[in-house]
Amino acid sequence: MSSPVRHYVGGEFDASGDPFPLVDPVHGRTVGQVPSAPAELVDRAVRAAREALRGPWGSWSPADRSRALHRIADGIERRFEEFVAAECADTGKPRELASTVDIPRAVANFRAYGDLLAARSEQAWHTETADGRGALNYTVRKPLGVVAVISPWNLPLLLLTWKVAPALAMGNTVVAKPSELTPATACLLAEVTAEAGLPAGVFNLVHGPGANAAGQWLTEHPGVDAIAFTGESGTGSTIMRAAAARLAPVSFELGGKNAGLVFADADLEQAVAGTVRSAFTHSGQVCLCTERLYVERSVFAEFAARLGDEARRLSGYGPMISAAHRDKVLGHLSKAAADGEVLAGGGAPRFGDDRDGGFWVEPTVLTGLAEDHPAVREEIFGPVVHLAPFDTEEEAIALANSGPYGLAATVWTGDVGRAHRVAPALDVGVAWVNTWNLRDLRTPFGGVKASGIGREGGDHSLDFFSEPMNVCVKL
Repeated sequence: MSSPVRHYVGGEFDASGDPFPLVDPVHGRTVGQVPSAPAELVDRAVRAAREALRGPWGSWSPADRSRALHRIADGIERRFEEFVAAECADTGKPRELASTVDIPRAVANFRAYGDLLAARSEQAWHTETADGRGALNYTVRKPLGVVAVISPWNLPLLLLTWKVAPALAMGNTVVAKPSELTPATACLLAEVTAEAGLPAGVFNLVHGPGANAAGQWLTEHPGVDAIAFTGESGTGSTIMRAAAARLAPVSFELGGKNAGLVFADADLEQAVAGTVRSAFTHSGQVCLCTERLYVERSVFAEFAARLGDEARRLSGYGPMISAAHRDKVLGHLSKAAADGEVLAGGGAPRFGDDRDGGFWVEPTVLTGLAEDHPAVREEIFGPVVHLAPFDTEEEAIALANSGPYGLAATVWTGDVGRAHRVAPALDVGVAWVNTWNLRDLRTPFGGVKASGIGREGGDHSLDFFSEPMNVCVKL
């Protein structure tokens, strides 16, 4: 990123706080510094957001806010290449991925919620209210207030805007904290919100780690009315304890150990190609990626051979986000290699150039591990998928539903009846049939069990970021 990483509080940029290094994951080099927000700055950000609620922002109509969201979308589009470059620099992901998924989706998030808000406003004149007993009842939706938005490093702008857009749509103010590993596009977004004419304090941005730093101080702050978080399940538990002290509502999209089911009647070519996407997109660093794949025994050998071949041929993937994360993934692979079989990958690639200093892991296909093995039970969040056979539909469902997580699943079958039997039987928030990560932004998105609380998307997000209030008028 050409410009320095800064906080954005009350309409002003600020670089206060002790700096920590920003590392390029492709080459492993330090390329900049990120200021870690002191507690005083986090407090100032929350107070600025509170003041903005009482200021001009509170008088903006839904139509005004809808137009502002579209101006933000326009601003991201005008600076599209700058956003792509910043996202690639922070995450190491291929340009093709950032330019076709991350940045376009951020634009779509603001446009979608701008349109949904406008549609709601057009319908607001008609409400079924009379109760027939001498009173008129109607419902108004009011903003929650100051919302803390904490977003992860894997899809920095996409997941930040997925929460910021509906929060602003419903009239809230926001204090955002992106991952300390990927701060660049959040800084650009702060600039765009200012260009779009948002009043000072409506969108605020602080940087820093979580524990004993900006993340903890923000989630524990008594002036924060709600928390929206995407990240690791253990961190979600910590944030939930902080929110519980003041009964603040939370929306969590957490970890996953996602399963895929491949039945013998599936189009194997389609299933292999789909699994390459679902297992290895962004080097497996997507919460929706498939890490466990169960294949009907009669086609298991053929499917495993094909998937292994495709994994070995795969190129154009990116690195792990950090040295610590790479080492975690390689630790899982080392243990898995000792206890099972590696069909493809299994280590760190060597390029013979300066990328050898980066944080790379080969696309890896495993098999032969017990269901209670850590590589099968624990979220690895890398380019790793484990294959195991099954014999019956009932067994496949039971295997997919085992474990503490329940975010997403894939079902590959040529039998439409089976598709409609199996998909709803899976303990997940979203199940894809003969595809993966096909998203309609109006649909509910989230997980069950350790994979999350609540639903995002469409009206689900607008409802979370607002409070329904009943008004009763005696006739």
